[in-house]
Amino acid sequence: MRLQQSLFLFLLVAIAGSVLAQNVKPVADRLAAQNALFEEQYESDLRNFPERATAFGDYRYNDKLAEHSLAAIAQRHKIDEAFLTRLEAIPTTGFSDQDHLSHDLLVRVLEQRIADFDLKEYEMPINQQNGVHTGLADLPLSVPFDSVKHYEDYIARLHQIPRVLSQTTEVLRAGMKDKLMPVRFLLEKLPVQCQGIIDADPFLRPTKKYPASISPEDQKRLTQQITDAINTEVIPAYKTFAAFLRTEYAPEGRTTLSITSLPDGQKRYENDIYARTTTRMTPDEIHQLGLREIERIQAEMTAIAKKEGFADLASFRASLKTNPKYIPTSSEQILEDFRHYIAQMEPKLPQLFTLLPKSPVTVEAIPAFQSAAATHYVTGTPDGKHPGRVVVATSNFAERSLIDDEATAYHEGIPGHHMQLSVQQQLTDLPKFRLHSLGFNAYIEGWALYAEQLGKEVGFYQDPVSDYGRLSSELFRAVRLVVDTGIHSKGWTREQVVDFMRKSGAVDEPTIQSETDRYIAWPAQALSYKLGQLKIRELRARAQKELGPKFDIRAFHDEMLDGGTLPLDLLDARTDKWIAQQKSK
Repeated sequence: MRLQQSLFLFLLVAIAGSVLAQNVKPVADRLAAQNALFEEQYESDLRNFPERATAFGDYRYNDKLAEHSLAAIAQRHKIDEAFLTRLEAIPTTGFSDQDHLSHDLLVRVLEQRIADFDLKEYEMPINQQNGVHTGLADLPLSVPFDSVKHYEDYIARLHQIPRVLSQTTEVLRAGMKDKLMPVRFLLEKLPVQCQGIIDADPFLRPTKKYPASISPEDQKRLTQQITDAINTEVIPAYKTFAAFLRTEYAPEGRTTLSITSLPDGQKRYENDIYARTTTRMTPDEIHQLGLREIERIQAEMTAIAKKEGFADLASFRASLKTNPKYIPTSSEQILEDFRHYIAQMEPKLPQLFTLLPKSPVTVEAIPAFQSAAATHYVTGTPDGKHPGRVVVATSNFAERSLIDDEATAYHEGIPGHHMQLSVQQQLTDLPKFRLHSLGFNAYIEGWALYAEQLGKEVGFYQDPVSDYGRLSSELFRAVRLVVDTGIHSKGWTREQVVDFMRKSGAVDEPTIQSETDRYIAWPAQALSYKLGQLKIRELRARAQKELGPKFDIRAFHDEMLDGGTLPLDLLDARTDKWIAQQKSK
């Protein structure tokens, strides 16, 4: 009897498997459907986020700005849900590793967007680090103004700025109602930033220099139209927005620093950690890792101090603080430092890579109205018409230090952000959505922090103080693991964070102040650097151990870059497959 039952069950399973196999379409058909969906979703994003299209070098929507209303946000959420449902309905059996990876990547992107929407993250879209007010002020730098059409598109965007600021006000009011509020003392900085934008009037910038191909008559007309739009629409809209922030929004800001004080606070911080690090580490695990890394890095710094003839690290640091060689005498000196280090690295890249960036990179100062921001990178366009931009913090230059400029230049420029993001834009065998950052910060920032050490591998950091600066930069990222989790998981005060950072000796005072506020406003983002760097170092050590004499540093770096931006777990799995392939050669 049991034998008959077993045989019957076996037949049922076989029949079910046969039916299922018949219902699954051939690989070629499913792959075509997936690729079509990728293209459709990518195009949908470009339409919904026109500024993103511009940043990608796609100028079809240059006369439009994104919709920021609650209704538009809800509609985009429905679109994300629909794409996710359709994508998950495509079986990936029989797909190549690359096609399977593309499938998993877009699923992850859409799932994260949906998780953010469910927590109403969109109701807190603005802080002292970034927001629509400073984003709009960057519009004059977002396109190459090389034709009348580009100027006319820009004018069309200027006319839409009042709408964008009004819609953002609507969203911020929803946040007030739902008690989803940033910290009050940081919000009080926003009206001041708006006034700085009004005073600087960056929107006039495109009228300062026209290409010779634009006639004097057109130049006069365009200048008048731009000036009129700014004076009658843009500036009044900024004044109205600043008044709302000052009188209504900022006074309602929360007084507790931790994100966990908000509704669904613990879940919110865990979501932030996963979104920005692509790991499931707990806040306490991250905190303890940070403490261990601080101890390890400070031991290396102490070795440099003793080699330089100092009794300990503290006395070495004290000497550097007063050494005029490392104190900037102007903002321009800081910028020239960055330009020098990026220029010296460029000819060394072939020692480390075969994939090389084609887009140029420039260095510029952060504008005064955005001085709360940290040194950062802005991606150029794939066609090279708009270069990548390393945007450097130079305010209060006399209180800054030149010591870590070399490491930061490699981080933001080459072989860091500019290298990685420019190469990504050049890849030809991937779906278009994979040619861009996808928001996986741990990979992007992890790569840039890892890239800082590559200067040492090609013979730079000759000055022991500059090498100390490299370690200071790494120490700074380890400190972040401790203070971010300290704020948002352990209830640290701002004073505790500042004190911990000062005692670490990792960065100068202006950086301590602005970075402390950054971690308060932007939970978990600062965790991504060290966690990503440690993963890439782990993968390199694994590849070197497994491959032995077959290990080629250029091939490894190419492998890290030619899959585009990846979550750390998928990067790990992909690297294992690469190691196996290299072994079989």
